Amino acid sequence: MEIDADVIAELQRRLRRIEGQVRGIQNMLTEGRECRDVVTQVAAASRALEQVGFRLLAAGLTSCLEDPERAEAEGYPIAEVERLFLTLA
Repeated sequence: MEIDADVIAELQRRLRRIEGQVRGIQNMLTEGRECRDVVTQVAAASRALEQVGFRLLAAGLTSCLEDPERAEAEGYPIAEVERLFLTLA
C-alpha cells in the first residue's frame, strides 16, 4: 500500500507529539498528580493515537481505490483494508 510522503511526515509529527504526551503522563504519575488530570491526558493521547491509525488507513484506502488491482497484488484487497479499518473502530 503506497502512502504519500506528505502523509507519512504528518503521521510522524503526530506520533512525536503523542510520544511527548505519554512522557508527560509518566511525569504526572511520578509527581502524584490528580487521577482525573492523568485520566484526561491518557484519553487525549489515546484519541490522538486512534487518529493516526485512521489517517493512515484513509490514505491507504485512497491508494487502494485509485488502483485496486495493484493494491490486491500487494496484498491489500479492499476487503483487507476494510478489516483493518474495523480493527480501529
